[in-house]
Amino acid sequence: MSDRRKTTAADAANVDESGRFSRVTAVVTDWMMDFLFVSLCRSFKEEKLDEFNERLSIFEAICQSSSLKGTLHEEKKMISAFLSRVMHGKHLDVQFEEDDHVMPLMSAAKIWSHLEDTVADKSAFKNITTLLLVQSVAVCLEKGQRTSACSALKWLENIHNFPQNVRVKLSTIVRQKETDHPFLMSLTFSHLLEAVQCFLDTYLEKNPSDYLLKAATKIVQLSQNNEDNEDLKDVVTQESSVSEKKNKRKRQLLSTKISDVWKPDSCKKPYVYLRRISKNELSHLTSGKSVNTSEIHKRRKPPQKWTSQLDKYLKAGVKRHGQGKWARILLDYDFEGRTGTMLKDRWRVLMKSGLVS
Repeated sequence: MSDRRKTTAADAANVDESGRFSRVTAVVTDWMMDFLFVSLCRSFKEEKLDEFNERLSIFEAICQSSSLKGTLHEEKKMISAFLSRVMHGKHLDVQFEEDDHVMPLMSAAKIWSHLEDTVADKSAFKNITTLLLVQSVAVCLEKGQRTSACSALKWLENIHNFPQNVRVKLSTIVRQKETDHPFLMSLTFSHLLEAVQCFLDTYLEKNPSDYLLKAATKIVQLSQNNEDNEDLKDVVTQESSVSEKKNKRKRQLLSTKISDVWKPDSCKKPYVYLRRISKNELSHLTSGKSVNTSEIHKRRKPPQKWTSQLDKYLKAGVKRHGQGKWARILLDYDFEGRTGTMLKDRWRVLMKSGLVS
């Protein structure tokens, strides 16, 4: 193949790849717009104004893409604009129109008149229309702005085909400043929000916009399942470890295995010491020679002299543990076979002699 042919093939591949990427980008942009539209509807339902405004700014940026074309996209843009005005309905200082006198709900009523084809239930469309007209005036009265209420009423009469009975009632209410009129109480701002929410539910059911949302939900669920599995593994491991420790301890406590086989003809009786023994006794007991216990008893019976070293031990023991703690003092020093009673008696002698205070 010549260099020219190779170049032509490469250019064709690049063009094809570029075209494919453009189409992919258009699909992704479409999904992102749908996701943000659903997010706006959710924020509206939950009445989270800050969250709504944050997502609206992103939605507006996405809508600038030239790849977004078609009636459905235009509908979603229009509905989003309508929602933003209703969401700010009670903020009379927020402007969406060039005319300073047009407040948010008045602008929402204007947009809503172009959304009639998106509402399957015509009675629902009329209901929201009436609520928008009434609340455009009622919010002004609620804020104590009667002049704005009169201005809104006049503007709505010129722009919209106002039902005669609604116009008469609102005119009377504005003239008499009856903010708690039963007519207003039956068509409150909360009723408007509820009616719009019902419209959104119906619209999303007819026009699902949740492909990206469903895909992301699956990933989150999968991730959550993995985390749950890891947590479950940790719990099982911990329980197994605890169970193994318990079983090990139980085996140690209840073991029937004899670690030391005692034979009468080959074992010696073990020594259990309840007191300190002298170095001489210890040497005899640990040596291979047999111990003559009669000699040990003979050495214990006669009174033994207290040496200056033993007195030092006794004084140090009392200083450390206190008077009367003879058993503890016996454990710290070698008193050559003396008992706690002997230590107590010696301490009395030292006190009487004035050798200790």
